[in-house]
Amino acid sequence: MDMEMHLFDVIGPVMIGPSSSHTAGACRIGRTAMRLLGEDVKTADIAFCGSFASTYRGHGTDRAVVGGLMNFHTYDERLRSSLHIAAERGMDVHFSTVNLKNAHPNTVRLRLTGVTGRNIEVVGASVGGGAIEIRQIDGLNVSITARKHTLIIVQNDEPGMVANVIMLLSSAHVNIATMNLSRSNAGGQAIMCMELDDLPPEPIVDALRVMRGIIRVTLLKKLG
Repeated sequence: MDMEMHLFDVIGPVMIGPSSSHTAGACRIGRTAMRLLGEDVKTADIAFCGSFASTYRGHGTDRAVVGGLMNFHTYDERLRSSLHIAAERGMDVHFSTVNLKNAHPNTVRLRLTGVTGRNIEVVGASVGGGAIEIRQIDGLNVSITARKHTLIIVQNDEPGMVANVIMLLSSAHVNIATMNLSRSNAGGQAIMCMELDDLPPEPIVDALRVMRGIIRVTLLKKLG
């Protein structure tokens, strides 16, 4: 059993209030989604689920998510006026509510388009005390906490892919803390998420990007 304890598990995150779940966690989901997109956000369709859907205006969850999409930290005073700042920056933001099957009560679905036209869909949950879990990327199930450096590898579902990735990381003495796999269907597209104890060397990440069968590699550094 993983008994690792983090400081904000005990005292909570440094943040703009009122709620660690509805503001700090929401901000972290937005920041993580923006970093997964890999570029500044041009348009954002933000759909709240569960208790988020009921209280997002009153608890500032809308402002927190949008602030996160602009890479604001949980303690950034600009979170209070993030909707105005986003409009000034030309970000087109739309809010709605949605029912998602088996979703955590504090869940948000983000459909983002970047400044170059790249798209991504991210479903994330604020699971308490400011902690988050990204649970879907582009319809594929994942489990990303953003508390560790994380490799997200989109690949063809072929035999030997996982072994090849692990061997390459092992050659650089990079230890894997957790790993989860998901696929659309047998032989289709798959996604591999690995939380790492150490930041992998850039040449190793570059080697992954050109490995046969790999479509896209994202190195998500742990949230500060």
